[in-house]
Amino acid sequence: MIKILRTAKRSWRLVRDEGLATFTGRVFAKLSTMLIRQSVASTAGRGAVGGMLVDVEDAASVDWTEYSPQLQSPVTVAEGPLEIAWIMSPPGRESGGHQNLFRFIRFAELAGHKCSIYFYSTQELAPSIRDTRAMVAESSAYANVEAAMFNYDRKAGVKPGTQALFATGWETAYPAYLDPSAARRFYFVQDYEPSFYALGSQAILAENTYKFGFHGITAGGWLSHKLSSEYGMKCDSFDFAVDKTHYSVTNTGKRNEIFFYARPVTARRAFELGILALADFAKMRPDVTINLAGWDVSNWDIPFKFNNLSSLDLSELNEVYNRCAAGLVLSLTNMSLLPLELMSSGVAPVVNDGPNNRMVSDNPFIEYVQPAPKALARRLADVMDRPDAVERSLTMSQSVSEVDWETSGLQFTSALERAMRG
Repeated sequence: MIKILRTAKRSWRLVRDEGLATFTGRVFAKLSTMLIRQSVASTAGRGAVGGMLVDVEDAASVDWTEYSPQLQSPVTVAEGPLEIAWIMSPPGRESGGHQNLFRFIRFAELAGHKCSIYFYSTQELAPSIRDTRAMVAESSAYANVEAAMFNYDRKAGVKPGTQALFATGWETAYPAYLDPSAARRFYFVQDYEPSFYALGSQAILAENTYKFGFHGITAGGWLSHKLSSEYGMKCDSFDFAVDKTHYSVTNTGKRNEIFFYARPVTARRAFELGILALADFAKMRPDVTINLAGWDVSNWDIPFKFNNLSSLDLSELNEVYNRCAAGLVLSLTNMSLLPLELMSSGVAPVVNDGPNNRMVSDNPFIEYVQPAPKALARRLADVMDRPDAVERSLTMSQSVSEVDWETSGLQFTSALERAMRG
């Protein structure tokens, strides 16, 4: 009984903090325990099969291989502001994808466009709009948007007069496709979501959404290249950026700590690979303090001494970063935002090499390394041993001084307006 209560409590905390989409996707990807699977199944709504993110009726109704009348003559707007609808899964307090999404909704509003947000969920209990608004308002990581918020009703669809309709995750592409509106369809793509799952139904359902005929606007160039070259999807992209009001160099002395973005509950962050690398590094440099942040790892068996920083508030990150000379950031799908944020704080990011990362940023201060534990450990040690580490940290921070979100927002709104002008 105690284990069941602990599991239920942890599951509720995950949904609250990360949002339903991240929670359910992680459950399917990890399949970590039978208790979690039972928890998801017990809370799934009538439209869910085993807790899938997409409603069964929606998944069954979309036939992208046949003619779809609502997608054939999309709206064009010659000039003036746009009416934009965004369909998304319910956001969570620590859901980075939702935080970035709200940032770009705000950019659209600042460009003069009017936005509405629709929460799509397979849960029996609809998300609380009031609680969601309060969570967004209280969080320093969320942009405060003017957009009206609704729970999506598949019978009613988005409000009349909507001109641009955004899907924001694979599950939301299904209601966006089926919506009776003649609005032009867009797809705000932040990662290659089929890779969130083992090869199976959800991976295929996610991959199919790239064949729906939507106009993609992607986070970084790797996704744009992949979706256009492999699926024939028309795409634009915006660059990754960093908010210098949160990340800057405050420590100009020698640093003797490192940072690892530790997310054992998110498979694409390669937690186990990172632990293997850090175990080797700890033997090489036992004098260096190792900080793990991103998740509470107190229940994991980790074979070296470390600081368990768990989940940090945005306001706490810069102080931690400024104690560190290097940061290990592993990402197996689209690149993380952390490498640019670390560099802004003077931390050398050690990142697994691959086009998914290099095509997003080719900054010369990113330490790209083949994803082999000993190779990663050696590079971390090399960074610690640099005689010019202090001077290099300042130059590193300066290298991202012109990389700002406002420019990315302009790239986004320009792509949207070009597409809408026909």
